[in-house]
Amino acid sequence: MALFSTTELRTITRQPLTDEQCDLAHELTADAFYVEVGDRVTDPPQRGVKSVALMVAARILTNPGGLRSEQAGGMLQTYADSETGVVLSEDERRRLRRAVGLASGASSLDIAPVDDPPVSVWRPT
Repeated sequence: MALFSTTELRTITRQPLTDEQCDLAHELTADAFYVEVGDRVTDPPQRGVKSVALMVAARILTNPGGLRSEQAGGMLQTYADSETGVVLSEDERRRLRRAVGLASGASSLDIAPVDDPPVSVWRPT
């Protein structure tokens, strides 16, 4: 499944990228999407998926270390998070989940077992 074309990625990054760089960015983006939404991205992708995919892929190529800020005097560098690999931002996660039809807000899950048959507690009388 193609989330975006190499031409689209080269256009958005404004860099002369090799086919190998584009393929790697595509695979890493697809892996990050799979971790977040599983098999819910269709072929062709739903509306809204491509824009998120291009944002993630461009970031992979332009800022692979996840550098958030840098200061020359004193040599201070701040990174997005301590994890390595491709991590979706909160905005990217929200937009992707909305595009594939998943709720982006908080939800609850009832994990209590179903009482079938009903359980009764014995108490001495």
